[in-house]
Formats: sequence, structure tokens, C-alpha cells
Amino acid sequence: MLELYKNIKRIREEKGMSQEELARLVGFKSRSSINKIEMGVNDITQSKLVAIANALGVSPGELMGVDEPASSAPPAPQKSIEASPTPKVAHYTYRIPVIDRVAVGQPILAQEEIIDYEYIDERLHKGGDQYFGLVVKDTSMEPTIHDGDTIIVRVQEDIESGQIAVVLVDGEDATIKEVKESEDGLTLIGHNVAVYPPHFYSREEVEKLPVRIIGRVVQSISKF
Repeated sequence: MLELYKNIKRIREEKGMSQEELARLVGFKSRSSINKIEMGVNDITQSKLVAIANALGVSPGELMGVDEPASSAPPAPQKSIEASPTPKVAHYTYRIPVIDRVAVGQPILAQEEIIDYEYIDERLHKGGDQYFGLVVKDTSMEPTIHDGDTIIVRVQEDIESGQIAVVLVDGEDATIKEVKESEDGLTLIGHNVAVYPPHFYSREEVEKLPVRIIGRVVQSISKF
């Protein structure tokens, strides 16, 4: 992440753009938000990463150091990125719904639960996989995932042992836990053991309660 913050500052300065101008184009109220991002004090959301890349005329991958710089970068736009509901930068153009919770007895993406939208790499969707965002409402996975973060979830019923998943247990709303699988059953592990110690479910409990995997967590986006 440190490289991302350094790249934002470097590219901004190379283009002769002030922090005030970048803040205006991205939709921040003051330059202090850009300053804190460049210093590594504030995390950056996926949607703001796309907005900053658009304002600087580069790809999000170039900001993160995974793409080569374009030979001829397009000029920065002259209006606020917030004016465009569907930013077209690199591949981050696939919009997914963000929901408040996953509840038992209703579709995952029940319309009444949709509270926002995030943009992810459209290439993730080309395989036909379904994704959604979910707002985290507890501290059981800290420091890996924080209360208030938005996680990006690939809908799937099976995951590999040791991956983090959204899980429905015994008719309760979904929980986010690392899942360890063995011949005897599943163990749900919270990374903040003071809040959520590991909990084992036998194969019989997995079937009868049930314990149901909703999807795999592929990304966590911190808000500020």
C-alpha cells in the first residue's frame, strides 16, 4: 500500500497538479484528504482509487505499481469525477451492489438490503461469477478486517480450507470468518480471538443447523 500512496504523489507532481486540484476532481472537500492519502495516514477505497486514477489520467493498476505506465496518458478531466455515475477507468467498470446484511430466508441481494455500489475489475466477472459487497459490523476479524469495512464477496458454496468466507449459521445473519475444514467438520475462526474464539461444528451440525457458506471474501475496502 505504501507504494500506492507514493505513486499518487509522484504522478500528481509529474502532471503539475496541486493537492487542491486533485481533491476537487475526486470530490473531496479539502486538500487535507489527498495529503493524508499521500502520507499513508488514510486508507483508500476502491471507488476513490478509480476516481484518483481517472483524475490523473492513469490506470488504477499503474497507481498500485502493477501496470506499466501508458506511453501516452490521456489528459486529466476538467470536471469532478463525482459527476459521472459510471467511471470508465482501466477495467474497474463492473458495478456490484453493497448490502447491509445477509439474512436467512431471503435472497442474498434482496433489493431492500442494497445500500450502495462499488466498482470492481470487470475481468473478475468474465467467468460468470457473481459478486457483492457487504458492510462489516463487528470486530471479530480484526486486524485483518475492521468494523465498518466493505468486503467484496464472490458467491460460492465451497471454499478452500483457510480462506475467509461469509457464513450463515443456525438461522442467524451471516458472519465473516476464516474457515478451516477437516474430516470431522468445520472450524470458524475469528482473528480477534478475544471477541470470537474458534468454534468447531461437526459434520452432523453442519448439516442440521445448517452451517452454509455464502461466498469467499476476495477483498476488504477500508472506509475513512
